[in-house]
Amino acid sequence: MEELRALMPGEHASFLEQALQVLRADERIVGVAIGGSFVTGKLDAYSDLDLVLAIEHAYVEAVMRERKQIAARLGSLVAAFTGEHVGEPRLLICLYDAPVLHVDLKFVSLNDVAERVEDPAILWERQEKLSAMLRTQEAAFPMPDLQWIEERFWPWVHYTTTKIGRGETFEIMDCFAFLRGRVLGPLALMEAGAQPAGVRKIETRAPARAQELWKTLPASYNSQGYIDSLYAVVDLYRSLREALRTEDLKVQREAERVALQYLADVAGRLKAAPRSLKLQPRNRCRKYEI
Repeated sequence: MEELRALMPGEHASFLEQALQVLRADERIVGVAIGGSFVTGKLDAYSDLDLVLAIEHAYVEAVMRERKQIAARLGSLVAAFTGEHVGEPRLLICLYDAPVLHVDLKFVSLNDVAERVEDPAILWERQEKLSAMLRTQEAAFPMPDLQWIEERFWPWVHYTTTKIGRGETFEIMDCFAFLRGRVLGPLALMEAGAQPAGVRKIETRAPARAQELWKTLPASYNSQGYIDSLYAVVDLYRSLREALRTEDLKVQREAERVALQYLADVAGRLKAAPRSLKLQPRNRCRKYEI
């Protein structure tokens, strides 16, 4: 544990020390690993702990039924819920007191631990079972599919424009956040060679693009502010599309034309200053290597 104490704040290390003692005593658990900011060397006082608990396959169902009881034994648990909202029902998201920590406990069958998005650091294991399983497969973070995005982006621009036309402020804010989290952030991070996880840490991992991303935040909460922000979204997307574009990308030019014309029309109706955005030439293409 001395090595861990040198790599993280004392409260995090103290929690882990206690948690590992408890987990070692459960024969159904064959290993514990840590991922997230710990493996990138960025864990600080505001970080959560991302723990993977490898379960002997025969005991998975029983352990899943007891997840909250197991979590409660690790510290002063004040709240816990499963991660269906992030597409991971095996995850138990926990809040502890004394110290106050957010801890993600991912309960995974030993048979399934090799399928992962990152290489975690093993904190403890029985008979090297976890290490052996991890060696059977490489980690692979899901990368953005530029064609999938291109086929959806222009209808999303149209949809956002309709919300601007109606003046639905909170819907508009949700649309901008969605486009940043699902399109602009991941593409900017992929361009920078970083893990394309939404807009996570984009300020440091893709600082130039982060400056452009600021323009997608409305300078004012009115029609002009919303229109300007949506044009900024379009500008940044088109720039990223060209930077990451491969020869097989099928640009949806008709959808792009229709969405941009609709945006200009709505800007005119709202007496907001529209902009003229020309379609980009067809022959501009650059292959991006990950």
